Amino acid sequence: MNKVKSLVLAGLLAFAPTLAMNGPALAQDNAAMAAPAAGNETAAADSAGNAAAPAAQAAPAAKVAAPPRMKPTLGKGMPMPGEITLQKQFSPTGHTARWLHDKMLLPIITIISIFVLVLMLYVMVRFRRSANPTPSKTSHNTVIEVVWTVVPVVILLAIAIPSIGLLADQYKPAPKDALTVKVTGYQWYWGYEYPDNGIPEFVSNLLPRDKAEANGEPYLLAPDNRLVLPVGRPIKLIITGADVIHSFAVPSLWVKMDAVPGRLNEKSFTIEEPGVYYGQCSELCGARHGFMPIAIEALEPAQFDQWLLSQGGTLKGAAAATTAEAAAPAAAPAAKL
Repeated sequence: MNKVKSLVLAGLLAFAPTLAMNGPALAQDNAAMAAPAAGNETAAADSAGNAAAPAAQAAPAAKVAAPPRMKPTLGKGMPMPGEITLQKQFSPTGHTARWLHDKMLLPIITIISIFVLVLMLYVMVRFRRSANPTPSKTSHNTVIEVVWTVVPVVILLAIAIPSIGLLADQYKPAPKDALTVKVTGYQWYWGYEYPDNGIPEFVSNLLPRDKAEANGEPYLLAPDNRLVLPVGRPIKLIITGADVIHSFAVPSLWVKMDAVPGRLNEKSFTIEEPGVYYGQCSELCGARHGFMPIAIEALEPAQFDQWLLSQGGTLKGAAAATTAEAAAPAAAPAAKL
């Protein structure tokens, strides 16, 4: 009997530490199960707050409709039959270039050509053999030599001053807030990308004759997708080629830059008026070189922002600030409530 009591006592002593350690654990479990309902109420309040988040944040942004495709204007941004001069310009550098061509170079060329023609006719008549049987032995004339040296130098200097200014304007870097578009020439179509606005590259191919005529556009100049740009904002084109050398040229905007594979060329300009401006690849690039049209659709800033949003893009810089300022007055009364 004593042995039995000893074994029971030994067993109790052996299991006593385990029971002592499990006691707090059981108490913690019971406390957790019996926690006040305040914790559940807090969690429920958080869930209710999340559920009551503004619907504008939870729901996807509404799809913005693109502005209607602009119709071209006859004689604007396109060549005309019988035209023998430069196209009418719609950019600041284009106005300078056309003034230099029409008001300075053409008059100087015309005057020099007429003067040389008259001088040649005079020499042929005055010093022909029958009228001048005994030719003059004069070999030098200081006055004439000075004149024919100084006058061409003065003419060249007069041409050089505005020409250097035009060259500087054509290659002036674009400002930091300029709209950046990457232009890539392919055999035989163009690709356009708006990297700062989140619009991936889309391609522009020649429209068939029937579709071009149905749209009222000149055949061989009308593509399916146009390069859409804003009016009055500085634009920076990053131009390259994917396969061979192409050339991105729009004469009425005084834009022309080679698209060279493995090289990024930059061209900056500003469009003055809304409209559709046509161009073509002007570098012989292969069998379908003549079927790489360019069409720039210039929109008012508000319409251009609408087009960006309709393509899934985002507004940056001045456009985003303008949009924020326009939205601020509408949000102010709601904040007071």
